Amino acid sequence: MTHNVLVVDDEPKLCDLLASALSQNGVTVFTAGNGLHALKVLEAEDIDLVISDWRMPGMDGPQLLAEIKSRFPQLPVIVMTAYSTVKNAVQSMRNGAFDYIAKPFDIDELDITVSKALQFRDILKDNQRMRAELDEHQQIDSLIGDSPTFRRVLQAIDSVRDSNATILLTGESGTGKEMVARAIHKHGNRADKPFVAVNCAAIPEGLLESEMFGHRKGAFTGAVADRVGRFMQADQGTLFLDEIGEMPLALQAKILRALQERVIEPVGDPRERKVDVRVIAATNKNLLDAVANKEFREDLYYRLNVFPIPLPALRERAEDIAPLARHFAHTLGAAAGKRFTGFSAEALQAMASYSWPGNIRELQNCVERATIVASGVVIEEHDLPAYLFASNPGSSGAPIIEGNVPADLDAALAEVEKAYILAALAQSNGVQAAAAQLIGISERSFWYRLKKLGIHVDKIVR
Repeated sequence: MTHNVLVVDDEPKLCDLLASALSQNGVTVFTAGNGLHALKVLEAEDIDLVISDWRMPGMDGPQLLAEIKSRFPQLPVIVMTAYSTVKNAVQSMRNGAFDYIAKPFDIDELDITVSKALQFRDILKDNQRMRAELDEHQQIDSLIGDSPTFRRVLQAIDSVRDSNATILLTGESGTGKEMVARAIHKHGNRADKPFVAVNCAAIPEGLLESEMFGHRKGAFTGAVADRVGRFMQADQGTLFLDEIGEMPLALQAKILRALQERVIEPVGDPRERKVDVRVIAATNKNLLDAVANKEFREDLYYRLNVFPIPLPALRERAEDIAPLARHFAHTLGAAAGKRFTGFSAEALQAMASYSWPGNIRELQNCVERATIVASGVVIEEHDLPAYLFASNPGSSGAPIIEGNVPADLDAALAEVEKAYILAALAQSNGVQAAAAQLIGISERSFWYRLKKLGIHVDKIVR
């Protein structure tokens, strides 16, 4: 493997000497007379190792080392010094130098040190290559589909992944919004920084502000220690706000300020904290309807909706059902110690005929059940759950409206919603958490719908 080495020294004769010695080992040598020139070479060439003098006019060795560690953190640096004190050597190593050599130096010693540094560089490059290959494989695994509607999602991800713009993911429950958010983060310019996910519907309203912004010890009863909020945890990375439509109005104003001014104020602490986060929000609600109903702030909606990505329901990308099912069968089967080669034609037809109201999440649950009961390497039609074969495919007991358009759309939709919830409760034996998961909504949202529709769970036949 050919390596490129940059020698930085204000003595041209020494640069020539090193270039001659290193070239005999097949190394391509670049030279620079000072630190600023060295940085220009680093920006223009693919350098594997820097050998820099300790004392130089202008930008000296320690300053150049600091710049390299900031701009090219994985690039090894060997420091040369005629003042080979323990203090200088220790300081250079603490500041990130790979090693140091003392002037005048022995050529054989130099060769050994350079060889070790280049081996280290090769290991880092191999690790980067393997991580890139793994990321590519994981991207294929996590975002599966070649339908036109899903290709548009992939194109949107590719367009926005290196941007710091706020992103709003919309779509029904179970369509993979968090998966898309993680893919945007993983393949973007903040991939090596934190990804922090918050489900706004799962945290009690009284704790949301502390959860988001943190608090000082003693700020309220139970605050026995300082707490770092999710915004600070995600600093320089990505903050994913799932189910943003369920966030209380009082907190929405503070979220808006954090997005606009990039500052937060922990509970009980008047000092502001600067934060640098890329926010990705997600919702299964129509936020414009929520704005019209005074349930969501209009200014926050437009602040979130900088780059919207609508995710299609699974029924809108039917051609992706088979590859998704095969992927789930492979991964879930492997986790259970089973190996599946695929699905029978009848099983694939049954899944294609179902409308999947719970979307990808429901498909995954369906395949997981099938991998448990299947006895062969091929998942058969009879291994699939019985609800796939109801008289109204995909309804899970909910009616399909036929005939004339209803005079009262809201009332008609409420009846459909009620039928879905009753069917889910019946299928889950009245367990509300399981029913909520079955139809792909949060428990908090499920409880809200029970109250709104006047459904009493103790009256459900179990």
